[in-house]
Amino acid sequence: MEMTLKKKDYITKCIKMASDMLKIPFEHMWVDYDKEADVLYLSFRKPQRATKTIETDDGILIRKDSNKIVGITILDASCR
Repeated sequence: MEMTLKKKDYITKCIKMASDMLKIPFEHMWVDYDKEADVLYLSFRKPQRATKTIETDDGILIRKDSNKIVGITILDASCR
């Protein structure tokens, strides 16, 4: 059974994303996606307790505890 072009494109994007995520300098990463809210959560430690949140101009929230990044929240994730 041959894959459709759409499925091939999806798989290619997933492989690229996985390759890019492996370059993030963290030992562990948890990924959660809220489809209803269209929000992607990347956590670099569990539990993710942040003391500060920095919001970028493009809808990305960087969650920090002291000087360490403990997570990233991406709003409107499916539109990126």
